[in-house]
Amino acid sequence: MRYSNKLILPCFLLMLTTGCTSTYYIPNTQNVPVIDAKGATAVNLAGSGNKVEFQAAYGITNALAIQANGAWYIPNDEDNGNGGSGSLYEGGIGYYKNFSENWIFDTYALVGAGRMENHFPSTLPTDPATTGRIEANAMRYGLQPSITYHTPYFSVSGSVRAAQLSYSNICGSLYLDGLQQERYLADNNSQFLLEPALMLRGGYERVKLQVQLLQSLNLTNSDFK
Repeated sequence: MRYSNKLILPCFLLMLTTGCTSTYYIPNTQNVPVIDAKGATAVNLAGSGNKVEFQAAYGITNALAIQANGAWYIPNDEDNGNGGSGSLYEGGIGYYKNFSENWIFDTYALVGAGRMENHFPSTLPTDPATTGRIEANAMRYGLQPSITYHTPYFSVSGSVRAAQLSYSNICGSLYLDGLQQERYLADNNSQFLLEPALMLRGGYERVKLQVQLLQSLNLTNSDFK
């Protein structure tokens, strides 16, 4: 069964909060588009005061599909001015196969690039020689297989994203948690992630709401910020 066009509106979002510590990575929503035929299209929109996401996918043949994703993390600063922001731009190509009218398997190879920054002006009175900021570029390479049971009005998907995350062009001067954060990030600039997810969608044939539960497991350093 072919979904010619779909608009998916997630109702749960991850939010970026820095609190009293730095944050260098938060996973974006996984794009599991359930492309099942050449010419099929899926568009996914999400938004809140902390995060905006756009996802799209298109079936280029009866076995291959492409996807493009963007995520922008824009939380409000805390009362003391501490905060952070980030962005991720990602593209991928994948293989899909219909096992039956209701079951689809796919796997996407993904490449993403982004940037993050943390700013902690509250640290400047005790560390005036620092800038209270840290910035870095990020790259993420991943493989994301999934399996989906779907009908025109409901679907459930299980997926897992295995990804290599790396940081470069680290700059700034931030002393926090008893550490020089630019040195901490340089010493931990490569991480391997395993991110399983469960997704439920329901609604009309062409417009659905989505709930996604996602866990990010760092297999390199489970204490990475």
